[in-house]
Amino acid sequence: MSTTPGTPRQFAAGLAVAGAIAALAMWSAGLPAVQEMGISALTVAILIGIVAGNTVFGRIAPHCASGVDFSKARLLRLGIILYGFRITFQQIGEIGWAGVVIDILVIAITFTLAVQLGTRMFGLDKQTAMLIGAGSAICGAAAVMATEPVVRAHAHKVSVAVATVVVFGTIGMFLYPLMYPYLQLTELGYGLYAGSTIHEVAQVVVAGKAVGEQAASAAVIEKMLRVMMLAPFLVILSSRLGAEEGAETGAAKGRITIPWFALLFIVASGVNSLGVLPPALVHWIVQVDTVLLAMAMGALGLRTQASAIRQAGLKPILLASVLFLFLVVGGYAINLGVTSLI
Repeated sequence: MSTTPGTPRQFAAGLAVAGAIAALAMWSAGLPAVQEMGISALTVAILIGIVAGNTVFGRIAPHCASGVDFSKARLLRLGIILYGFRITFQQIGEIGWAGVVIDILVIAITFTLAVQLGTRMFGLDKQTAMLIGAGSAICGAAAVMATEPVVRAHAHKVSVAVATVVVFGTIGMFLYPLMYPYLQLTELGYGLYAGSTIHEVAQVVVAGKAVGEQAASAAVIEKMLRVMMLAPFLVILSSRLGAEEGAETGAAKGRITIPWFALLFIVASGVNSLGVLPPALVHWIVQVDTVLLAMAMGALGLRTQASAIRQAGLKPILLASVLFLFLVVGGYAINLGVTSLI
């Protein structure tokens, strides 16, 4: 990975490369066939990036590395901050406390299972286990990307985690509507179940609309509430990792890195909740945010070597499959239990 700042021309060239990948990804994601599959522009961007990174990028890397690395790191953080403009605090009121409790339980149990099973049963390193856990527990690729700066993971580990989100989120998107007639849930109940357990926002939309508009609306609101919990999750995770680091080194206190971008994500959500910005401006911010995140994903793909992904083997997929099974079965039990009590 390049650590040198590079010349202004190299920096601009790197941004242009990442921007070109983002533009191609957003165009591809807008195709009807891709939309029906629930594949987001972020997923397409990292796939394009990986292909380019393992073919042509090596020849041009010396001329644009600084801009690519800037996209992978700085633009990612800015993209996560602006992601907050997709969410409002009012969405919590629309689904009630049951939806809040369901999301908290799903996130906490899924992530804990990921770390414990990933490191003890499957022999994965802790970074990979946490990235897969974050993607499965919260909001797919966006959560994986947001967790990467906190756990300081390598590019190929992030790509592996994103791959598991794509595989099992896509399976869930098609599986849930098929299960609906046998779940004995109302459309609202199904929406809460889908929104609290399916990986990506786009996948939740597809799974919800396959059942009905009420199901789709409840699913998206529940999912966006899950996304909102990304910020406190990152703060807690950073504190835990800092405490563990202190215990390992014998220091009185470990190095706790406050993920400021996560806190600013909440600030952005708060501003959006006040309704002080014109809807047209919010729409523009969301579009810009999609570009920034797609550029970050494309840059991440460029820095991912296929050999590193192959070396990871089947263990990440096995862990993700266990987490997916928990989300389907355990998530259903959590939904039934909480809604019966609250």
